[in-house]
Amino acid sequence: MSRERLYLFDTTLRDGAQTNGVDFTLADKAFISQMLDDLGIDYVEGGYPGANPLDTEFFAEKPKLGHARFTAFGMTRRAGRSASNDPGLAALIEAKADAICFVAKASAYQVRVALETTNEENLASIRDSVTAARKAGREVMLDCEHFFDGYKENPEFALACAKAAYEAGARWVVLCDTNGGTMPHEVETIVGVVTKHIPGDHVGIHAHNDTEQAVANSLAAVRAGARQIQGTLNGLGERCGNANLCSLIPTLKLKREFSDSFEIGVTDEKLASLLPISRTLDDMLNRAPNRHAPYVGESAFVTKTGIHASAVLKDPQTYEHVRPESVGNHRKVLVSDQAGRSNVIATLDRAGIPYKKDDPKLARLVEELKEREAAGFAYESANASFELLARRTLGTVPAYFNVEQFDVNVEQRYNANGQRVTVALAVVKVDVAGERLISAAEGNGPVNALDVALRKDLGKYQKYIEGLKLIDYRVRILNGGTEAVTRVLIESEDENGDSWTTVGVSPNIIDASFQALMDSVIYKLVKSGAPV
Repeated sequence: MSRERLYLFDTTLRDGAQTNGVDFTLADKAFISQMLDDLGIDYVEGGYPGANPLDTEFFAEKPKLGHARFTAFGMTRRAGRSASNDPGLAALIEAKADAICFVAKASAYQVRVALETTNEENLASIRDSVTAARKAGREVMLDCEHFFDGYKENPEFALACAKAAYEAGARWVVLCDTNGGTMPHEVETIVGVVTKHIPGDHVGIHAHNDTEQAVANSLAAVRAGARQIQGTLNGLGERCGNANLCSLIPTLKLKREFSDSFEIGVTDEKLASLLPISRTLDDMLNRAPNRHAPYVGESAFVTKTGIHASAVLKDPQTYEHVRPESVGNHRKVLVSDQAGRSNVIATLDRAGIPYKKDDPKLARLVEELKEREAAGFAYESANASFELLARRTLGTVPAYFNVEQFDVNVEQRYNANGQRVTVALAVVKVDVAGERLISAAEGNGPVNALDVALRKDLGKYQKYIEGLKLIDYRVRILNGGTEAVTRVLIESEDENGDSWTTVGVSPNIIDASFQALMDSVIYKLVKSGAPV
């Protein structure tokens, strides 16, 4: 039985960037675009070229995407201007993008109040803009803003806006629940009407989550015939967010109502990377992951005490609607010391760390993990630190070197050009096989100086860390007040492109950073098989 193609459109970098407290750098945008492309997303909306310098720079050169179509977002031509004399439209057409997603009002009320123009001028703007982008060789789509509210107010005009875009050559006409207040049954009914005028394989849905129904509304639109879904990773978006692709993708892949009828660009293999992708985005934004998120949340497959846990231990299907491994998650049973031991054993198996099931050190590792996680360590996000902790507890990490002392000073002074600069100086004393080595280094901050000094001279181990570099550094304050505890996550990469994350926790940010730095260096030595 052949299945229909369902297309996924990600707007994390545009609509998701409107989330309170979220700001993407140019490097963030490039990295997330590649991550989405690798996942199998069909369209990656990069932002609004011409609206701000960052997005304009991002669209100055098209990223090398293997699957996804790089999409620029912007308004249709302004009322009273021609398509050839509108700077905003010109910026969109000049942007290095595969596709353009226009936004236009599809509500007579919004046209009258927000745009202060006429319905006829709004329709002409849609037709002119789509035609101009098509002539420029772009794939074109139109976000019909406020479509559902507009339809309930004046169905003829809302439909006229959608039909104007389609008849002018738009590949996709996207129906937007902009205020997020439409109910699933309303979405299904209205989309069903639209698909009588516009083929469903040209209709999309863009849902906001103001009633916690953006995912449900997106699925309702698919049932009614829509074949493109717009959403964001982790449900980012203004106000209450957008439809969460981290919930939609596994539902489309794992629930037979959809998987039997539709195929998407995300393979089973890539589906298993969904949790790491979700966590990576949260880490980049320095946000705590939603532990109760469907599919990818830390608690999504946790069972605690009682008959539920007993049943899960017998057969996971008793209380799990899908296999946690299918989305990159894993099962946790919080029922007893034995269950805690089982969780640790499962984690050791995933990390490929050898152990003996009757080893009493396993119980010690369980207790150590509990104590450290209570203190603020996050081993779910720090794979390398967990592996080192496990190996140390089980007695399998060599004592390569010992840091006897480190010192960091921060000085503000004038440089040779008379400019006021702040410089950090670090000194690290290391004992390597009885040989004391002292290294000093300057950096643009205390952590940078410590990193350079620590890796400047490790004696016989220096050759093993030559290719090591730090690629990300994240700090999170775990509680308030002047005695706040700080968690530091450091991501490192080696000469082979392999990366890992380490963690440090302390009331002192320098101490927490040094813990993570040390773990990174030692993990590289273990990984490289450095001799003692």
